Amino acid sequence: MENSSLLPRLDAATNDITAELNRLREKLSPRGDMVSEAGKKKTQQVFGEPLAPQQVVERICRDVKERGLDAVLEYSQKLDAAEMTADQLRVPAEDLRAAHAVAAPEFLQTVRQIRDNVARFQEAILHRDVAVIPSSGVSLRQRYVPLRRVGICVPGGAAAYPSTVLMTVVPARAAGVDEIVVVAPPTANGANNPDVLAVCHELGVDEVYRVGGAQAVAALAYGVDRLAKVDKIVGPGNLFVALAKKLVFGEVDIDSIAGPSEVVVIADKTTEPHFAAADLLAQAEHAPGSCVLISWDVDVLNAIEACLVEQLAKLERADLTLPSLRDYSASILVTDEAEACRVTDLIAPEHLHIAIDDAQRLAPSIRNAGATFLGRFTPVALGDYIAGPSHVLPTGGTATWAAGLSSNDFLRSGSVIEYSEEALRDVAVHVARIADKEGLGAHRESIEIRVNPT
Repeated sequence: MENSSLLPRLDAATNDITAELNRLREKLSPRGDMVSEAGKKKTQQVFGEPLAPQQVVERICRDVKERGLDAVLEYSQKLDAAEMTADQLRVPAEDLRAAHAVAAPEFLQTVRQIRDNVARFQEAILHRDVAVIPSSGVSLRQRYVPLRRVGICVPGGAAAYPSTVLMTVVPARAAGVDEIVVVAPPTANGANNPDVLAVCHELGVDEVYRVGGAQAVAALAYGVDRLAKVDKIVGPGNLFVALAKKLVFGEVDIDSIAGPSEVVVIADKTTEPHFAAADLLAQAEHAPGSCVLISWDVDVLNAIEACLVEQLAKLERADLTLPSLRDYSASILVTDEAEACRVTDLIAPEHLHIAIDDAQRLAPSIRNAGATFLGRFTPVALGDYIAGPSHVLPTGGTATWAAGLSSNDFLRSGSVIEYSEEALRDVAVHVARIADKEGLGAHRESIEIRVNPT
């Protein structure tokens, strides 16, 4: 069977796979300047000059920090064509109730099922206080305290994302966060979307604001009139949201600097080609989205790519999906299973689908993945929507050191230490020796004054 050429083909025997993957990753990173022509024209129109995305974000965040709510409303008008007054920034409680009241019962039933699944998992993995008594008179404790106030970014561009509300709010609720704030663009798919508002109401979120983009991140980070500062910002967004989160980190905590959605699918002769093709398209349709198909069997690659062509022709978002396949994706022919695992670790994908029989056999050989899906009946969409772990995951190769969002990300950890007088005397000489080595006499004296009072 001939290669359909829908996905760029890389052969590990003839291509420098590491270099090719680095080039692909660079295009998908915040440094890749992934802005559409329409976006570039909008930048020129709003700022009067062709600024780079980083420059746009720096200007917006600086303006919001200096001018507060006026800047937020101004950028909402210029970038989102949303004419709002200060009183219209927050979605009224009656709008949240009304959206919930008219929501289809079947939809709310699904929302509750997802909520329960996510809550069950997130509560099970939640860190608990740990107490250690290493010796008489010494008490050591690691304490976990929920953050007081967090902000959640919900996208609202080409599609509405009630699932993002569930996958962020429920873990925060599991951690015990007191105040949860949702921001979404003032669009039909964002803060004006009845399904998004219905889910917010179902989950008990009553602070929802009609603001998106870098101006939303800045408002959450610095605080403005009508929208108080938060302690942490989480949730996905476009390039400008990602860059804004990076900029305000340190002023507040953030979950990650997320890029486009990614999947690696590992396939062999046991893989159902139509299933694998559907899994690739499910990520590519995010537009942009990146999908990488890996196999040590060229006939398997060709069969899956043929199915990809067939399914793409029937896809509602085909025109948006095709550029993702051609520009940000690849099929890779490797020599064997071991090289498939090595290449996957190099990619460190957001989603990894080991789409072969006995998938558990390969899983231990792959260290780097945000979420791993095993076998033919575990498509990535389960993780996106209902399984339990959050779908907010590390992208752009950051799965080598980063993890997906969880309830534990909404906790602040701190140690609690207590010594009795006798226990202090037992270790005093050791503290004094180290203090002397470092030339910190006051450290030594804070011990001596207690154990050898004059």
